[in-house]
Amino acid sequence: MTNGLKESFSGDSPPAPAALAAKVRTLAPSMTRSMQRVAEAVAGDPAGCAALTVTGLAELTGTSEATVVRTARLLGYPGYRDLRLALAGLAAHQQSGRAPAVTADIAVDDPIADVVAKLAFDEQQTLADTAAGLDTVQLGAAVAVASTARRIDIYGVGASSLVAQDLGQKLLRIGLIAHAHMDPHLAVTNAVQLRSGDVAIAITHSGSTVDVIEPLRVAFDRGATTIAITGRPDGPVTQYADHVLTTSTARESELRPAAMSSRTSQLLVVDCLFIGVAQRTYETAAPALAASYEALAHRHTPRSTR
Repeated sequence: MTNGLKESFSGDSPPAPAALAAKVRTLAPSMTRSMQRVAEAVAGDPAGCAALTVTGLAELTGTSEATVVRTARLLGYPGYRDLRLALAGLAAHQQSGRAPAVTADIAVDDPIADVVAKLAFDEQQTLADTAAGLDTVQLGAAVAVASTARRIDIYGVGASSLVAQDLGQKLLRIGLIAHAHMDPHLAVTNAVQLRSGDVAIAITHSGSTVDVIEPLRVAFDRGATTIAITGRPDGPVTQYADHVLTTSTARESELRPAAMSSRTSQLLVVDCLFIGVAQRTYETAAPALAASYEALAHRHTPRSTR
């Protein structure tokens, strides 16, 4: 490990060669600069790097053999030999003359009907994987603390900010005091005000987004109960999380990298958390939800024209 990075390989199948470039883009921000050079090299020239020994790749990138091996493991391969095999497979695919892939499963010349079917299947699998991997004990604990919280702060940036806003709006409509923060400075400023009895929720697919980790750390230090919704249960964000809710990480691709595909699994976890809270607070949640519907009803009724 380097600078606190946790290697990702845990005995699971390594990623498909076609997903390598997307994997590099997703993990690069959490890598050291030397590891980034290795990752960028293998993604940019898979054929050339596949022909290199570990020593050769280290010399090419101005790094060490240990850095090359650590990078391979962080990308999901047991060792450099496995990464070389994946690079050779990717190079062969690129040289085969087949239609280029816009995602791991969809070619540039696929009919739109096939695109719809493949994406629908992928979404279904993402949801199934997330449901299967979600720790219901952790979820139950998160529901319990959120149901009685004085205040709930939610942190997310980029694609995860959309999920944070979704959860914040849902909790507001059942009468809870909840705020989603996308601006990292405001997130930290608000986190300073939290205390015991409050809840802070961080949403980050990579588990290493500094702008999300920092306010969660502040909230944790202030005594708030903290929850992390992440695709990396071994990521840095979990150091400051009392409860961890894991999302699916299996389906990254060139055109639908983690920043897009992760949103499906995050929204499922958010819905599970929200429904659990609504169940526990039903006596107050139901009237609050009805009142919000009534307050907005006139905005959904077509106005008569004269």
